[in-house]
Amino acid sequence: MIVTVNPATGRPIAEYPLHSSADVEKRIAGAHQAQKSWGKKTAFERVTLLNSVAEVLRRNKARYAATITEEMGKSIAEAEAEIEKCAVTCEFYAQSAEKYLGDMHVPSNATDSRIVFDPLGVVLAIMPWNYPFWQFVRFAAPALAAGNGALLKHANNVASCAIQLEELFREAGTPEGLVSTLLINASEVAGVLADDRVAAVTLTGSTEVGKIVAAQAGSLMKKQVLELGGSDPFLVLADADVELAAKMAVKARFSNTGQSCISSKRFIVDASVADKFVELFCEGVKKLKTGNPTDRDNTIGPMARANLRDALHAQVERSISEGAKLVVGGKAIDCDGYYYLPTVLDHVTPQMTAAIEETFGPVAAVIRVQSEEEAIAVANNTEFGLGAAVWTGDVENGYRVARKIEAGAVFVNGLVASDARLPFGGIKQSGYGRELGEFGIREFTNVKTVWIGPAI
Repeated sequence: MIVTVNPATGRPIAEYPLHSSADVEKRIAGAHQAQKSWGKKTAFERVTLLNSVAEVLRRNKARYAATITEEMGKSIAEAEAEIEKCAVTCEFYAQSAEKYLGDMHVPSNATDSRIVFDPLGVVLAIMPWNYPFWQFVRFAAPALAAGNGALLKHANNVASCAIQLEELFREAGTPEGLVSTLLINASEVAGVLADDRVAAVTLTGSTEVGKIVAAQAGSLMKKQVLELGGSDPFLVLADADVELAAKMAVKARFSNTGQSCISSKRFIVDASVADKFVELFCEGVKKLKTGNPTDRDNTIGPMARANLRDALHAQVERSISEGAKLVVGGKAIDCDGYYYLPTVLDHVTPQMTAAIEETFGPVAAVIRVQSEEEAIAVANNTEFGLGAAVWTGDVENGYRVARKIEAGAVFVNGLVASDARLPFGGIKQSGYGRELGEFGIREFTNVKTVWIGPAI
């Protein structure tokens, strides 16, 4: 039995029975059968569905957003924005998928040689709770456009979202079974992945879980895309607009209550501007309002689960014991629900817990450096490599610094964000493979060479 809990109150919301072995078999078989027909359609026929998905998303935005907020605690305004982002992404692929999937003619010694993109089949999507609609739709829109089917294994604490996602695609006109949700425990995932009718897997989640799934998929020789943890650096160079950088730093760290893999977590600031940055940053943090996420005046909701809040607090306490200075926050709120005050730690060093580990919640670590070279070295001194931001008054130098940062995406004078037009993914312990953009839509295709010889 799956029991969902409202993190704003700590009280249960609903109970859902787990799918039986027979249920799982039926859903795998249904997805496999549906994908056989779906994959034979032209890209033009398939992308029509995505406009319908966008329409359904917007029509039901209020209901979907309310479910997100109730199940994982995201502020209602952010939940609504998540649904809109899903719709925009579907529309993007409806407009661009045919171009990305069209035959690529390549000159060779053949009469005609080209690269074609065939679907792989049914893809198992293992998804997290922090962006329960977006994480799945950003995979599903390009994957379906490319001719694949999808089995969704969502985080069990967002079971209602998982069910609504299946209903969403069905309402939009997706062939029966092509998109199916599996209500199963984590221990059952390996069996689904091992099924011959499942061709590939995508996972967004922790590095630890990613390693397990990668090992399982690798032993089966099945394609994987892994978007894992992050400890994104936010570099403030000596010539940066410190006021703007501090203002944007608040958004970079505390959106979605800091529960995002691409949230900036390590604020690496040149010592010459560090005092001013910390002062302005903390002023902005103190203006954040923590409380019930259904209240539009509140900007910070609860953390998704009690154990996540407790683990975050333990990281804060260890960092303080290691010498970090607590400037703002640093404790849970004594009330119903899983609230944690927005927190800023200053004078963090690269050896401290807050710099080494991923802090998945509303905690910012400020690291002071003496030069641009040290800033780059500290930024790269991590096992992660997802995103990074560089703030500078010299954009040409910002580009040069960006090229030296070890990450899947570097934003100069902007917030790190996923964008349907651009590839998204990480390196090192943050995973591999890409979602979104031209590269993302081809991840779950067979990039096939077709060579046609001269007439005899």
